[in-house]
Amino acid sequence: MRVGIKRMTDEQAKITLQETAGLAIITIHRPQKRNALTANMWNQLADISQKVLENPKNRVLLLRGAGEQFTAGSDLGEFHEMTHEEAEHAFVLMEKAISTIEGLPLPTIGVINGPAMGAGLELALACDIRVGSEKAALGIPVGKLGITLNNKFAKRIVDLVGPSVTKELVYLGRILKADEAYSLGMLNYLVEEAELDRYAFKMGKLVASMSPASLLAVKKSVNECINSAPVLWNGSTPFVDAQDFPEGVAAFVEKRPPVFKRRS
Repeated sequence: MRVGIKRMTDEQAKITLQETAGLAIITIHRPQKRNALTANMWNQLADISQKVLENPKNRVLLLRGAGEQFTAGSDLGEFHEMTHEEAEHAFVLMEKAISTIEGLPLPTIGVINGPAMGAGLELALACDIRVGSEKAALGIPVGKLGITLNNKFAKRIVDLVGPSVTKELVYLGRILKADEAYSLGMLNYLVEEAELDRYAFKMGKLVASMSPASLLAVKKSVNECINSAPVLWNGSTPFVDAQDFPEGVAAFVEKRPPVFKRRS
């Protein structure tokens, strides 16, 4: 049964698509919530990403967040108002959007000016190339929230930084500064904030000038190489723990440390 998602009134929340000179630019706007996405916004992002393909002039996608944020990921305040079943469905919508970006048959560039956290990190890693400013910060601090990473989520990180660092990011709730993320390969390029949009636009134009056949072939070939592992997440395993997730989200909203009960 399809679960309905509770709507949050937020007139400033929007996702825009601009198309110019062969570039499609998707921007997440929700400044008062650090560009965190509601379940409906994740659904909107998936739809807008597919619309990019409707214009044959679009050769490259740039994905960015407005202001000094990429995205804080999913809106935890919204999760606090959801049932466990609704939260699971919201995560499915989130993964749908991330996978849609990841699977687009054209080059994608993530423009990271500020934090990319949790699902925001996954969204950034779904892009083929990431360009960041000195204000970029990347992490997946799910250990305080009772969110259980499936192998598809984990693999995006492992493919770039390896298994040990992936575990470290969750075990310690570690947030990587821009230079650390660059040294580990999570950011392909690190440029000054004032030059970030111009640099990303210039890079997008360069990529757009290449042979579409070559670009599509290398993207397909690389994906086949890195996705040759056993079957990845297909909806059969949960995203959230029924006991720890409600406590983790409540603690976040109430601005207190979570108190997780010991498992027998």
